[in-house]
Amino acid sequence: MNIHEYQAKELLKGYGAPVAKGVAIMSAEEAEAAAKSLPGPLYVVKSQIHAGGRGKGKFKELGPDAKGGVRLAKSIDEVVANVRDMLGNTLVTAQTGDAGKQVNRLYIEDGADIDRELYCSLLVDRSVGKVAFVVSTEGGMDIEQVAHDTPEKIVTVAIDPEAGVSAANVTEISSALKLEGAAAEDAKSLFPALYKAFVEKDMALLEINPLIVMTDGHLRVLDAKVSFDGNALFRHSDIVALRDETEEDAKEIEASKWDLAYVPMDGNIGCMVNGAGLAMATMDIIHLYGKEPANFCDVGGGASKEKVAAAFKIITADPKVEGILVNIFGGIMKCDVIAEGVVAAVKEVGLTIPLVVRLEGTNVELGKKILNESGLAITAADDLDDAAQKIVAAVA
Repeated sequence: MNIHEYQAKELLKGYGAPVAKGVAIMSAEEAEAAAKSLPGPLYVVKSQIHAGGRGKGKFKELGPDAKGGVRLAKSIDEVVANVRDMLGNTLVTAQTGDAGKQVNRLYIEDGADIDRELYCSLLVDRSVGKVAFVVSTEGGMDIEQVAHDTPEKIVTVAIDPEAGVSAANVTEISSALKLEGAAAEDAKSLFPALYKAFVEKDMALLEINPLIVMTDGHLRVLDAKVSFDGNALFRHSDIVALRDETEEDAKEIEASKWDLAYVPMDGNIGCMVNGAGLAMATMDIIHLYGKEPANFCDVGGGASKEKVAAAFKIITADPKVEGILVNIFGGIMKCDVIAEGVVAAVKEVGLTIPLVVRLEGTNVELGKKILNESGLAITAADDLDDAAQKIVAAVA
């Protein structure tokens, strides 16, 4: 689960991280009062969408010469003008795709005098089984580009989970970022605080880009991107309350209500599977035979008939889907339950596109019998290779 920048900053502020004063608004009428509550005289008006590259983005409605989704303002009147220009319009960035995202929230923040821009993130480094800091002196840039062009400028520091962030860790990170004086002193409290927030809130990613050294020598979190481990959200009702469903695909929201894993993609074949490995194999073989998956919906290991029916409805709600491949290996999941769910869903929503079903495992013969006797236009497959060829041929 992702949250907005202003929410991330408020969360990190609670752990002692240095952030600028700011106010989130959802209507243009709030802009003037929000700006007047800040020190000024420099303000930053920031689009709040779940995507990076906002500053370089363009608003669909404003033309190619308009300013981006992050704007500086030198007066309250300029703040208000920018708010009216941005709010409610569609921002297209490198991460949103051509469709873009509508800006429903803005964050008006006090400006900062920047000396240097740095990069700092925390993530789970599975190669060592620890949370790690990933830092670079090249802040304010796409970290992927830095990794490609100058990988030597990226330093990774893994943290011992028993010891936490040690003084030696802080020294190593500070050295990598070339911090001195007041910034180095700030680092002694900032980096342990970031690690504590990451662990206590079950984050999947904490990215600060940029982390700045201001002209007065101190550090400040200028931007913050935070995502959380969805499997741990049951422990964090305060985090769940921050969820902005307008930033999410409606099908993903519906899937989460049924505890389904749903991932949208760009092809035209919908996939219902059970298990991540089987999902990858299913998508790979669809690609092998010349088509691309439109999505996959993982019903897990022990789904009910109702859960399977819900998954089928979610898949068919995607207008890109021109055919569906159901690929289930029944271990804990029984093939007859899958068959009953598919039949129930087809009877409820109708079937106007090809549907190929491959079942294998527990109660497979019973599952096939249910499908064969349903009277529905369902194509059975003998194995995964056969299933992939049949669905690809059907949507060709």
